[in-house]
Amino acid sequence: MSKWYWFLVSLVVAFALAVIYILITPPIYTRQASMLIKDENSHTISNEFGKFSAVGGIYDNTNLHNEMITLRSPSYVQDVVKNLHLDINYSTDGVFHENVLYGRNLPVAVSLPDVGQEDYAAFVMTVLPKGVVELKEFACSAKPGIDHTKVVKAKVGSVAQTPIGKVMISPTNYYVEEQSEPIQVKKYGMTDATNMYVAKLSVSLNDDQASILDIKVEDLSWQRAEDVINGLYDVYNQKWIENINKQAISTSQYIDDELRQIESELGNVDADISVYKSNNLVPNVDMATSINMNRAEVTGNQLMELGNQLYMANYIKNQLTSDGEKFSPLPANSGINSSSVSQQILDYNQKVLQRNSLVANSSTTNPLVVDLDQNLKAMRQAIIASLDNVIVTLKDRIGDLKGRESLTKQQIASNPTQAKYLLSVERQQKVKEQLYIFLLQKREENQLSKVFTANNTEMLSPPLGPKTPIKPVKLNIMMMALLLGLIVPLVGVIVADNLDTEVHYRRDLDNLSLPFIGEIPLSYKKSSGLLRFFQKRHKDVREIVVQDKSGNVINEAFRVVRTNLEFISGKDGRCKVIMFTSANPGSGKTFVSMNLATSFSIKGKKTLVIDLDLRKASLSSFVNSPELGVSNYLSERVDSIDSVLVRGAINPNLDVLPVGTIPPNPTELLFSERLSQLIDKMKEQYDYIFIDCPPLDMVADASIINK
Repeated sequence: MSKWYWFLVSLVVAFALAVIYILITPPIYTRQASMLIKDENSHTISNEFGKFSAVGGIYDNTNLHNEMITLRSPSYVQDVVKNLHLDINYSTDGVFHENVLYGRNLPVAVSLPDVGQEDYAAFVMTVLPKGVVELKEFACSAKPGIDHTKVVKAKVGSVAQTPIGKVMISPTNYYVEEQSEPIQVKKYGMTDATNMYVAKLSVSLNDDQASILDIKVEDLSWQRAEDVINGLYDVYNQKWIENINKQAISTSQYIDDELRQIESELGNVDADISVYKSNNLVPNVDMATSINMNRAEVTGNQLMELGNQLYMANYIKNQLTSDGEKFSPLPANSGINSSSVSQQILDYNQKVLQRNSLVANSSTTNPLVVDLDQNLKAMRQAIIASLDNVIVTLKDRIGDLKGRESLTKQQIASNPTQAKYLLSVERQQKVKEQLYIFLLQKREENQLSKVFTANNTEMLSPPLGPKTPIKPVKLNIMMMALLLGLIVPLVGVIVADNLDTEVHYRRDLDNLSLPFIGEIPLSYKKSSGLLRFFQKRHKDVREIVVQDKSGNVINEAFRVVRTNLEFISGKDGRCKVIMFTSANPGSGKTFVSMNLATSFSIKGKKTLVIDLDLRKASLSSFVNSPELGVSNYLSERVDSIDSVLVRGAINPNLDVLPVGTIPPNPTELLFSERLSQLIDKMKEQYDYIFIDCPPLDMVADASIINK
């Protein structure tokens, strides 16, 4: 924990940033409501009158995933934005963030009729006493050159003429004639406002086994969040009823057209019968022909019923093959005596309704719409094939009945011509009357289906939520700050330790196989980084720290190194030559070599220190860097080595051979044979010779000396 202050500073900074983030982040509230999507088994009014749904086409099944997409569709949300005027936002400047004004804390509201639906506009509004409002700092995306400095004052409830156009100022239910803070009014484009609220809205399944959807809105105002949910519920139900009634309207139009035509035909038949009976006194039919007449009537009824079915089959087939009616619902109860055809028509109507609903919320290029179009095309072909089979069957049965009818007519041929004529005309009359009654009944059923169409949803729970904001979560943010405040310095310490290439302790050398001689502590406090900087800048301050009879830590450390060197080198009476080098400059090589030599000299050993760092001459500074030295000897400018030796520089047993003049070609000098001759000569005079060399990896001098 030597770097505990890293953790302290990191925690202080992390908590400070967390507090600042909490203060500058606007609070966000949430509201959630549960909405039931009713299915075909729901006990609703429309299902109680399910027997009337044949033509009306009441929706009887719900795809919950489609409804989830529909509720979040931009067209639905845009209607909510328009109804609640959410494209205009009101706020005041707070200490750390803007405060949203909505509902109870909004004194006045504005509308901008001259600003385009997709244009952006903004200004500052201040409510003054006595019902006056001040408007200034106008901006509008459609009018970049307007006067931003103009100030407009107007009465509450009036229309103000401003640089961005008319501004209608209306008091809310919470308006009071007191001066307010400046209110920032921003009008966003309708598409931008819609996208903002689509992002705030989420719809999810309450339970996989239930048809209940949870609608959730997150907003800066909890009142606005509630209004958005309620507004979306109303828009959804309104559009649901509109879509359902489209089928009923289409069916009503068809029935009305048919009724008008049949009324005209039936009136002609009635008039024909009346005129014929007036002109021809038609006698009563004999009892002898009553049986044949009854048989003819039964046959006629059957022909009429089959004719109705054939008529409806041809009509539906024509509607399916017509391009203009491609996506219109079919009459659900066609009167065709075929359960498979009726079921196919019912399934087809459901698909058409689903497809038209998707088109209203997107476009015909929507992948879901394209897929439904393909399904509807296949369903139309299947229905047409089924209708073709039904038509063939009906025609066969009609042909058979007509044969029977022909036989009956032959039996009645003996009756008066008037009776035969009346029979034919009255049969036409009955056919048209029954068809007319049938259509009247279907029209009534269709009207009932529109009247009893109930909402497809039910709000199980109103928008509810906490009065406190859900974001920002202060505890989570502070915990995150605590975590980061601990992790960041911990990572920093680990990275710093991994990047640290210095040797600090003996354990840092455990992986090396070289013998360990000893440890030399720093001769200055570790915290004096500024002093070390200036020492390096000024060629380092040299100091002899080894003293006779001194028992401090650094003296004891040099004694340990001295003892270990004596043990390693042995006691054979020969001179020991020891070379000092390092990996990098400034590692303390010169300091150690000079002080270790001093330690040997204090013990009574005749010691020589040679400064062969011909580039820096660091060790020579201990003897004031004389002008003559080993470089002069190696370059043969000095003949006698004794003339450049500094004897007794520190104590009588310690001599120093300085660099002298720093040569321009130190490497070439080190190759001189006079160097080896010098070392051999000095071995005869000294017990220990210490050679201070340049860093090993910086230049080749140390390697040359070692050879």
